[in-house]
Amino acid sequence: MSTVTDPSPEVTRTRRAKPRLSDRSRAEERLGWKLAMPAFVVMLLVTAYPILQAVWNSFFAYRLTDPANREFVGLNNYIVSFSDSVFWSAMWATVLITVITVVVELILGFIIALVMHRIVLPRRTLRTIVLIPYSIITVVSGFTWLFMYRTDTGFVNRWTSWVPGVSENYDWFGSFWPSIFVICLSEIWKTTPFMSLLLLAGLAQVDTSMEEAAKVDGASWLQVLVKVILPNMKPAIMVAVLFRTLDAFRIFDNIFIMTGGANGTNSLSGLIYRQTIDRTEIGLGSALSVILFLCVLAIAALFVRGFKVDLTQGRN
Repeated sequence: MSTVTDPSPEVTRTRRAKPRLSDRSRAEERLGWKLAMPAFVVMLLVTAYPILQAVWNSFFAYRLTDPANREFVGLNNYIVSFSDSVFWSAMWATVLITVITVVVELILGFIIALVMHRIVLPRRTLRTIVLIPYSIITVVSGFTWLFMYRTDTGFVNRWTSWVPGVSENYDWFGSFWPSIFVICLSEIWKTTPFMSLLLLAGLAQVDTSMEEAAKVDGASWLQVLVKVILPNMKPAIMVAVLFRTLDAFRIFDNIFIMTGGANGTNSLSGLIYRQTIDRTEIGLGSALSVILFLCVLAIAALFVRGFKVDLTQGRN
């Protein structure tokens, strides 16, 4: 004869501790889905077919110049990609550029956001000036930085000839690290305003009464920053870092313009371009595109889980 045992007190407490959404929260959630659904359906229709087509093409040995010899090869394109040193070189350059640019942009963007948040008189003028680099087309920006650092048309070498190791004939695009330096510098210059605007929106959400209370309790400016401002900016920081990381991981324009992928500076997007456009290897290029897509999804998932931001906090 079987017996039914009562749940343990720990299980009971866990069940009771589970938050329950109020009627207002449910209504807001339904409204959010209704407002987002049209855009979601349009984006799904526009993006679903290219994604599925890329996945399908990745299973074939398929050259655009010879469509009659299309052959099913299964996962061979992925095996070839992962076993090629060129792929790992492009992955290394992509990750390196992403880490350097995002970290520097986060620091600089936060400093600029603090200045724009605290300043009183020319606030709108300052925000407009800060946005100028971000408003320039990436191709135009890339050519500008290229001309600045070239030995025949640039002026950077003349201005920095006093730096050890730099002369008027120094070739910034002749080796890996100088090329990476210029590429990262151009990315940081252009996209830091984007980061600063997102962080400025987060600063505007911080309750000033909390800062004043911390100062009354004797907290220093650094303690207020670490204990009050940054924790309350966590959602904004997550959005800014996530968006910028995904954008930096897909870098193509500046590398294509400045180095063309030479000296080991090619990115994953540049490698995809080389396979699909230059070599017309649609199958292999599609496999690389799928790999890049999965990397972007993995980055987004890691950021969302890592930051552990509750966007519904404070809802009644």
